[in-house]
Amino acid sequence: IHKNHEHIQNIMSIFSMSFLFLSHSKSSFFSIIEEFLNIQTLLKSCNIFSLLLWFMLVTSILTFYLKKCSKKIYLVDFACYKPFPKTICSKDLFIEKSKDGGHFKDESIDFQRKIMNRSGFGDKTYVPESLLIIPPNICLMEARKETESVIFGAIDELLLKTKMKVEDIDILITNCCIFNPSPSLSAMVVNHYKLKDRILCYNLSGMGCSAGLIAIDLAKQLLQVHPNSYALVVSTENINSGWYLGNNRSMLVSNCLFRVGGAAILLSNISSDSHRSKYHLKHTVRTHKGSQDTCYNSILQREDETNKITGISLSKDLMGAAGFALKANIITLGKSVLPLLEQLKYALSFVAKKCFNKNMKVYTPDFKLCFEHFCIHTGGKAVQDEIQKVLGLSDWQIEPSRMTLYRYGNTSSSSVWYVLAYCEAKGRIRKGDRVWQIAFGSGFKCNTAVWCALRNVDPIKEINPWNDEVHDFPCDVST
Repeated sequence: IHKNHEHIQNIMSIFSMSFLFLSHSKSSFFSIIEEFLNIQTLLKSCNIFSLLLWFMLVTSILTFYLKKCSKKIYLVDFACYKPFPKTICSKDLFIEKSKDGGHFKDESIDFQRKIMNRSGFGDKTYVPESLLIIPPNICLMEARKETESVIFGAIDELLLKTKMKVEDIDILITNCCIFNPSPSLSAMVVNHYKLKDRILCYNLSGMGCSAGLIAIDLAKQLLQVHPNSYALVVSTENINSGWYLGNNRSMLVSNCLFRVGGAAILLSNISSDSHRSKYHLKHTVRTHKGSQDTCYNSILQREDETNKITGISLSKDLMGAAGFALKANIITLGKSVLPLLEQLKYALSFVAKKCFNKNMKVYTPDFKLCFEHFCIHTGGKAVQDEIQKVLGLSDWQIEPSRMTLYRYGNTSSSSVWYVLAYCEAKGRIRKGDRVWQIAFGSGFKCNTAVWCALRNVDPIKEINPWNDEVHDFPCDVST
């Protein structure tokens, strides 16, 4: 008993000494920190230059730490849906079917013919089978049939390319602006492929043609907090449910421009996937100008003057809204990608305009120094012309977008993936190349994504919607 008592006393003594030592160490540590962070002490012992250096050092360390902590996001591969040849619709066939349908006045047919002639389309774009019959069959069943064929077709091809097992998919994001049935499109995918119960599902709706890049940004945010995960992103649009059967000109434009298409993209944050992935996601920038009425109303789903027929109205402010949103987006992106000299030129010209000459034009940075490839949304020929002018792009750099508009039309949120597929089919993608995807959408929004190629992409080894006809491009689209 006596020995046990002594043993307990020794343990208590050691514990007390340890506690005193830790307390002393803790108080010493905090006193050091307090002394170190004391501004007055710093100012007394250091000059302003030393304080600035200290601040820059701390900032650099924090920036490096945050970059190390953030997970790299890899684009393993992607697939674009290519519809069946029987759904090809030439410009003449489009006008013929519109006329035979019996819904449009003669002046509306003439207006649509003018739009088609200026659209930049070729004669091999795709429309749903339901719109090629007379009269067109606009209904929920046909809309669902159209979406299922596009989504499942794109996903099947992606699974084939990546040899991915569906049970390994942890995150699913679908986006479609117009068609939003219940259950959702994401539930449709879960049911068809029998995905696991714990999968995280998101369905984005009403977000326009830029929703595909919004889905990429959402996947990035989710992959930052869910380690060792795969994310499947599916982007599409439904033509059947968005078809307008009235005579309002602002609503007839969407009939002329939108075509069938969809894409499936597989993302990963698993480091071992870097060797088989195509790209590494560098940046995403989202710009939303919905707080301004002209931007918000530039693309609006509403009833026409009959109060009976619903359509998508495109206002005359659309191009202005697009330019406004693009400017804000590239200013934000430029801080991350532009060389310092380009940023300095922009800043000096901006200050000069504000302070000295209000009529002076602000310098437009040369983004061609930052990117080798530009994947611009195929919203229309006018949109592409304006972006080429603003960014100073060569015909070679705008070619992928122009050819995609010509061959596939405006496939909405998936269009930037058809553009990237064109670059791959042409053998343009080399290791280290930087790719800039730019998309616009209702709201009004401009969203961009920047990718870096992790390897050369050999078109011969690729399953690509352009493979069997890429030798026909580029072609003359001036007429």
